[in-house]
Amino acid sequence: MFDGRKNRYGRTAARKHRALGRARKPSTTTIDIHCHIVVPAGAQVAGPHVDRTKLPLVHFASAASREINAAQEKDRARVMVDIDARLFDMEAMGIDIQLVAPAPGQCYYSIDAEIGARAHSAVNEGVAEFVARRPDRFMGLGVTTMQAPDLAVSELETAVTKLGLKGVQILTNVNGEELSDPKFRPFFARAEQLGAFIMLHPNGFTDGRRFSDYYFNNVIGNPLETTLALHQLIFGGTLARFPELKILAVHGGGYLPGYSGRIDHAWGARADSHADLPLPPSSYLRQVYFDTVVFTEHQLAYLIDVFGADHILMGTDYPFDMAEYDPIGHVAALDLDERTFAAVCGGNAALALGLRP
Repeated sequence: MFDGRKNRYGRTAARKHRALGRARKPSTTTIDIHCHIVVPAGAQVAGPHVDRTKLPLVHFASAASREINAAQEKDRARVMVDIDARLFDMEAMGIDIQLVAPAPGQCYYSIDAEIGARAHSAVNEGVAEFVARRPDRFMGLGVTTMQAPDLAVSELETAVTKLGLKGVQILTNVNGEELSDPKFRPFFARAEQLGAFIMLHPNGFTDGRRFSDYYFNNVIGNPLETTLALHQLIFGGTLARFPELKILAVHGGGYLPGYSGRIDHAWGARADSHADLPLPPSSYLRQVYFDTVVFTEHQLAYLIDVFGADHILMGTDYPFDMAEYDPIGHVAALDLDERTFAAVCGGNAALALGLRP
C-alpha cells in the first residue's frame, strides 16, 4: 500500500470511490476553503523562540509519529511554497480557487507577544504576497497574536483592510486559555464588524497523554480540540453575543455536530449547564460553518441534513497526508441537486467570503 513509504497523499481509504470528482466538476467556481501554506519569513522570526517539544502534536506523539511527521515536513515543503506545484495539484482535484491559511504551527501563541507579533506580521505579508502572484486562483487568511488580545484586534484590521486578506486563522485555544474568555470579546466583535472570515483550527489536543500512539493526537485530538472550543464558544456566550460572526470549524466541526442533542439535554436538565443561554445550545451551533473534510459520505450527508447545505463549505486540508484529495468526488457522491452541489463546492464559500456571485 505504501510502496516503501510510511505515509501517502491521495484518495482516502475511508470510502469507496466512483469517478474522480474532477470529471464531475460543476460549471461554477469551485473553492477549497481549508488548505495551508508556509511562510518561511515568519518561521525565521519565530523559530528560535519556539520550543517544539512542548507543542501538543509533538509532545504527545510516539517516536513513530514524530518520524513520519518529520518526513512529511520535508516531502511537502515544495507545495507549501511553490505556486506552480500547487496549481498542478489543484487542477488534478478540479479546484479553481484556494483560500490559503498558514500552517497551524505558524500561529505562534507560545512565544513572547512582541516576537510573535513580528512573526505574525511577516506571515501575513507573506500570505498577501503569495495571493498577489495569482489572485485569480488564491485568497488568503492571516494570523494574529492572540496572546495579546488588544494587538490581535489591530492585526486583524491590518490583515483585512490593508493586506486584502479575507480574515484570519485562530487556534482552538490560546496557550490553554479558552477563546470564550471575556478578554477575547473585542477580537470577535471587530471580526464581526469587519465581516472577517475566521478559521477555527486545532493543533493537537492540549492534554493528550493517552493520545501518543497511532497518531491519535491528530486522529482523535484535533477533532476533540475543535469540539471543546465550540462548546466553550457556545456556553460562554460568544456565539450568542456575536450572531453575525463568520466562523469555520474545520474537520466537519469535530464531534459536536454529530452529538449536539446532548448539549441541549444538559441545558434543559441542569442549572450548571444552562449557563445564560436563552436558546438551546445547538441553536448557536447552527451559526457555524463546517467544512467537508469528514471522509465518509454518510457523515457529510448528516451535516448537510442537520445544519443545512448553506453552512457546508468544501475543503481539503491540503497538502497533508490527513487531507481529502478528491473533494468534489466526495460531494458528488451524495447525488445532490445541481444547485446544492454547486453551492457546497464553491457557492457557499463565495458568499461567506463576500465575493460577487
